[in-house]
Amino acid sequence: MAEALDTKGLAEAQETDSMANNGEAEIPAETPEMSAEGQEAENNAGETEQVDNPDAKWYVVHTYSGYENKVKKDLEKAIENRKLQNLILEVLVPMEEVDEYKEGAHKSSQKKMLPGYVLVHMVHTDMTWYVVRNTRGVTGFVGPGGDLVPLEPEELARMGISTGGDVVRRERPVYIDLQVGDMVVITSEQFQGMTGPVRSINESKQRVTIAVDMFGGATLELGFGEVRKMK
Repeated sequence: MAEALDTKGLAEAQETDSMANNGEAEIPAETPEMSAEGQEAENNAGETEQVDNPDAKWYVVHTYSGYENKVKKDLEKAIENRKLQNLILEVLVPMEEVDEYKEGAHKSSQKKMLPGYVLVHMVHTDMTWYVVRNTRGVTGFVGPGGDLVPLEPEELARMGISTGGDVVRRERPVYIDLQVGDMVVITSEQFQGMTGPVRSINESKQRVTIAVDMFGGATLELGFGEVRKMK
């Protein structure tokens, strides 16, 4: 039979988190048994500076809106204090560069890829579950019935994240405050001041097709930065 969790160590963790969270989260009265591999990994967590663990998997944690960075910071602090670097390897708030066009102006900015979620690369043990789940701002793990279900490599790749946790280069998302049918005015020098409705939008090429009134409805293809939505 697998060895049970060290109740003394867990009791100390409960007491510490109870003081930090003012009793906001409780651990179940009975904790499930962990595997022998998980117990051994937990016992050795503070004895090495190893930063890789083949048993670690990526899990999705749900947070309160706007708490993603705070959860990351608080969880990293708890990992350091409890010397769990060998069990909880990384806490990630995935970000991506996006191009935005609004009222004819272009700007680049960083946005969260998964608002309301944090990714945690960890070995699942009773202790790691407890530390993550009882971090202030965390509402639970994402999975059927609250069960921990690790992300598959394909799922990580779709988010632009490798199994090593690095953000993979992806084509930048582009956002523009236009829809087909919107009336725009052209701002580029050659056709400046001409107006017409948007006929199509090509985000990958960052081009927009306009039916120009002055040309009897003939279309022009222009860059996102060459038109501005009419108010």
